[in-house]
Amino acid sequence: MKRTLVIALTAATVPLASTMLATSTARAAESGRPSSYSLTGDEGGSKFEGIGVDARRGTLYVSEVTGGEIHRGSAMQTGIQEWLGGAGTDGRFTARGITTDHAGRVYVAGGPNGIDASTGTDNGRPDLWVYSPSGELLAALRTPGDNAFLNDVWVGPDGAAYFTNSNAPQVFRVALEDGVWGVDLWADATETIPQLTGFNLGGIVLSPDRSAFVVAQGTTGRLWRFAVADGAVSEVETGGADLVNADGLVRQGTRLTVVRNFSRMLATLELSGDGSSASLVSQEPTDPTRVLTTAKTLRGRTLFVDSKFDETVATPPYEVVTNPFAS
Repeated sequence: MKRTLVIALTAATVPLASTMLATSTARAAESGRPSSYSLTGDEGGSKFEGIGVDARRGTLYVSEVTGGEIHRGSAMQTGIQEWLGGAGTDGRFTARGITTDHAGRVYVAGGPNGIDASTGTDNGRPDLWVYSPSGELLAALRTPGDNAFLNDVWVGPDGAAYFTNSNAPQVFRVALEDGVWGVDLWADATETIPQLTGFNLGGIVLSPDRSAFVVAQGTTGRLWRFAVADGAVSEVETGGADLVNADGLVRQGTRLTVVRNFSRMLATLELSGDGSSASLVSQEPTDPTRVLTTAKTLRGRTLFVDSKFDETVATPPYEVVTNPFAS
């Protein structure tokens, strides 16, 4: 049975992927758009993970793991500035996945924000947030249960936002209904998806025909299909493609890109219309000096977050890059 918790606040020879990215980078240079974007960081070091884009406004948002700040920038400008504070702002001490909807509202996944790091127990903090395009807090929500590590988020065909849980094979649904923001447990795949130690469910996108969500499981390197109609879960057949450490997902038509963070690989697959199967096209090593996490496409270019997860104390430059490969 679904449980609902509501806390409302008003208001070939050259790999295909390389060729495609090189082409988009060249076009970007011709249009005057930067090939990389610089992020402001904290004095003690900052690490980043999620990226969201508002195509209509030409805006990108990046989430900061260390502190929970949200940064915002323009597709035409090199610098990305802090937009929303962290360090407890709206109860947010860390932030992970981030996306926008058709109205420009911004949805932020809180990772382990609601879990006490020292005890592993519920600390009473929100698990996710919703903001207006102007930065007004619309909702700070807690999920049902006490074991949520909200990793990534995608807006579904119904206009609701769907959040993946890395700590359990679950997807939560967030929507504004009758003037009230609420979150409920939309799908629980405990009987289907094996849960391993580490980061499990992460990246999420819609299938080409919009009938299902395709979700990455980083620990096993498997992809899972969640039917939009009823949340029914089945494995995406990939022919045994190695997708371990799958993190962010990017879909462009039937082409699915899987960012394999610590594996430092970029996998490209051809996805079936309903998301039930995918065939591997290529595996390409990414820049060995970066750990890329999530990515989004904005106005014809794919933007990758350099997380700094491989550094004990992160040091600048902090960047979002359009070229994921070594220069």
